[in-house]
Amino acid sequence: MGELDGRVAIVTGAGRGLGRAHALLLAAEGARVVVNDRDAAVDGSGAAGGEPRDGEPRQPDVGLAERVVEEIRAAGGTAVASTVDVADWSSGESLVAEAVETFGDLHVVVNNAGVLRDRALVNMSEQDWDVVVDVDLKGHVVPTRFAAAYWRERARAGETVRASVVNTVSSSGLVGNPGQSHYGAAKAGIAAFTVICAQELARYGVRVNAISPAARTRMTDTSPGLAKLLEPPADAGTFDTWDPANISPVVAYLASERCSATGRVLAVQGGKVQIFEPWALGGTVEKSGRWTIGELAEVLPGLVG
Repeated sequence: MGELDGRVAIVTGAGRGLGRAHALLLAAEGARVVVNDRDAAVDGSGAAGGEPRDGEPRQPDVGLAERVVEEIRAAGGTAVASTVDVADWSSGESLVAEAVETFGDLHVVVNNAGVLRDRALVNMSEQDWDVVVDVDLKGHVVPTRFAAAYWRERARAGETVRASVVNTVSSSGLVGNPGQSHYGAAKAGIAAFTVICAQELARYGVRVNAISPAARTRMTDTSPGLAKLLEPPADAGTFDTWDPANISPVVAYLASERCSATGRVLAVQGGKVQIFEPWALGGTVEKSGRWTIGELAEVLPGLVG
């Protein structure tokens, strides 16, 4: 018996890296999986809003998603491939419909699809901003919106819903990283989206959480220095801290019915799991009336450092 027996899951960006590892483990734990991937370049070319590769029109390639489906089936699991654009409103609706029509239900959405275009703000183009925010942020919003509508209708019909959404954020959005103002803004938006959706959807039996993974992916491979640092250990017997598969058990737990957590963001690396605390009020200065600029100049340096 697997942890996810009987559950139906959608995993976006599941053709490689983290998404592939998530899809394989969810299927191994008994879930029937819709493997979604458009096979886009890491910068989004060929994906939602991005320019085609090599300047030529390009149709979505089912190759990556199909290969992961083949892996799942070879291991005895159940899966189908999807190549729809998760940042497109109508395509996101069709993705949820495909899961329900194919497997009869939907219980889990793992939002993992994302792109990266590192740019200093002064060098950023409008397209750089639009592509990253579209794929990373809107690509989380759209599948969640239509899955939530499905679960709401089930709950209103008197059915018991035990559903889960797992989003993917980044330390770039929660701590900050130069050169990633657009990526960080999108990821910070996903964290806020997670907390608010958890509040809104609890009444329908839906939990919403997020992970902030630290693992070796195509995105880390774009940085030569970081790629070298994250290489697998030479000794095959040494634990590979940066293996993407290390993240997937946390995703599977959050997707399982035994998990009750919602509205939380977990940082995951290797064998370490930490909780991200949300924005919180810290020190205070206060007076009984309106501040003058001079008074603030006296007290705020001590407050903000």
